[in-house]
Amino acid sequence: MRIAVTGSTGLIGKALVRSLRADGHEVVRFVRRPPAAPDEARWDPHRGSVDRAGLAGCTAVVNLAGAGLGDHRWTEAYKKEIRDSRVLGTAAVARAAATLDEPPQVFVGASAIGYYGDTGDRVVDEDAPAGEGFLASLCVEWEAAAAPAHQAGVRTVFARNGLVVAREGGAWGRMFPLFRAGLGGRLGSGGQYWSFIALHDEVAALRHLIDTPSLAGPVNLCGPEPLTNREVTAAMGRVLGRPTPFPVPAWALRIVLGEFAQDVLGSQRVRPSRLSESGFVFRYPGIEAAIRAALADGARR
Repeated sequence: MRIAVTGSTGLIGKALVRSLRADGHEVVRFVRRPPAAPDEARWDPHRGSVDRAGLAGCTAVVNLAGAGLGDHRWTEAYKKEIRDSRVLGTAAVARAAATLDEPPQVFVGASAIGYYGDTGDRVVDEDAPAGEGFLASLCVEWEAAAAPAHQAGVRTVFARNGLVVAREGGAWGRMFPLFRAGLGGRLGSGGQYWSFIALHDEVAALRHLIDTPSLAGPVNLCGPEPLTNREVTAAMGRVLGRPTPFPVPAWALRIVLGEFAQDVLGSQRVRPSRLSESGFVFRYPGIEAAIRAALADGARR
């Protein structure tokens, strides 16, 4: 199978490319610089240009590109970068795929469980409406931008990603060094729910979306049992054998993160109903198993 991937240098993208190639699939990585290898094709998400030759012959397109949510403080300028990198990029790839003589069979577009906003203690799945706030409205636009692919008859799936447990990159990539140093602790009250997924299961789930013709529309990519931040903190301490005595007060997060603090302190109790109903089996459903898998995976690199 020939598969195009944007965002291939990110945490999830790199792991997905490795997995696909290990099983003999041909992967075309879309990059924003001049291509430097035979497996690369160029695109410019902000200008809307995509090398259509790189998409030709692809059975699937997986769009994972987007500026990191936690890479910078959320100024208005960086919020625009977050939005444009996702919405404009998705629209560009979806349009290019739709205009091919032979469009791909499936378009998998990244989204996020931020779609649901702050759910508090309420359990939600894919049938829940969009919530409120910047991330929720962003996800609505992000998914809508894939409309050209859907309108061209391409099976279109939105991977609403949860918090990926990995040693390198993402939120957990920042947490591991702090907890190893004995400086970890709950964030705010610690009562907010985190819907997490092991990196291995994230990649397996993306491949499941590609391979399962019955799946279309939104699919939550998170583990089956969300936990509170307090429970996650305790699990990190147990696995790493470190105390977790230093809670981070909400006001401190707001100073450091700006508006993004609202989402860090918010609660998202999300279930992967459609993923589970389609027959997907999690390898690391529990938090301790996911943390240990992340540590083992990092040690192998």
